[in-house]
Amino acid sequence: MRSKGHLFVLFLLISIGALQAAAQQSNAKSLNTDPDKAKIVSSDIDLFWKAYDKAKPENSINVFRDEYMRKGSIGLKEFTTTRIGSACGLVEVIEARPKYYASLRDPSLKAGTFQEPMRAAFRKLKNLYPDAVFPDVYLLIGKMNSGGTYTENALLIGVDMYGFTPNTPTDELTDWHKKVLKPIDEIPYIVAHELIHYQQKFPAGERSLLGSVIGEGSADFIAELIAGEHINQHLHDYGNQRERELWIEFKRSMTSNDMSLWLYNGNDIKERPADLGYYMGYKIAESYYKNVADKKQAVRDILEIKDFSAFLKASRYEEKFRD
Repeated sequence: MRSKGHLFVLFLLISIGALQAAAQQSNAKSLNTDPDKAKIVSSDIDLFWKAYDKAKPENSINVFRDEYMRKGSIGLKEFTTTRIGSACGLVEVIEARPKYYASLRDPSLKAGTFQEPMRAAFRKLKNLYPDAVFPDVYLLIGKMNSGGTYTENALLIGVDMYGFTPNTPTDELTDWHKKVLKPIDEIPYIVAHELIHYQQKFPAGERSLLGSVIGEGSADFIAELIAGEHINQHLHDYGNQRERELWIEFKRSMTSNDMSLWLYNGNDIKERPADLGYYMGYKIAESYYKNVADKKQAVRDILEIKDFSAFLKASRYEEKFRD
């Protein structure tokens, strides 16, 4: 027979579970399913340049903290938490690359003019994947460490990674930056990439290298379907000439959790392009898509992978390398 204490704990756990389920159901109801109702917010870019013009060497940290970060949107606050860190860290990067940031103003102020191609991609995704949901998009300036990310509430786009022009000074840039900085007219492609991440319904918990690579590469692949291009053409230029050898190398380590040779290695890898896992994942997703007759179903399957090893087998990607 259970004691009153045990019954109370059981009742409490049931109540908490019910509340969590209700909260999840409420949150699901609140998600925006209309591609034309998502907000695209660029006001933080204007705030950044106001702070930039006001900042002096003796007060720059306080100015960027008070005039940019504290006055910024909800999106900027989330981007600060996930990517910028602090006003001190932001100022440190600006002071290390003064020529680049000075050159960033004109392209960054154009970021908000790309709303229509962004929405066109949103609408195309809705057609391909009717269950799609559309968070608000925030266009921000950070410290050159993230072109984009997402949270539960929004897509956060680092416009500072999209300021490259033919006149951009490059002497302050790292080798990685020289390869990954993009022109401002590619902003819709990173928005599409992060939008796909927002849709992905993958198994919870730590992923193997295979799962992580498919997650990133499939976001590139479907982003290209809806926006016309993806964000990693330089990886395809390199990988298409070496696809077989890259696959053989990747296959040896794909069940491990070691990402060091394939993902998020821009500061470390020297002998080849960083983040080649995006390329491998793209090629696997592409192969799956080509081998499924119903293309809408293929998109759904790619967004809702339950078993990455089974997906790889179903993609028939490895078959192209058999003699």
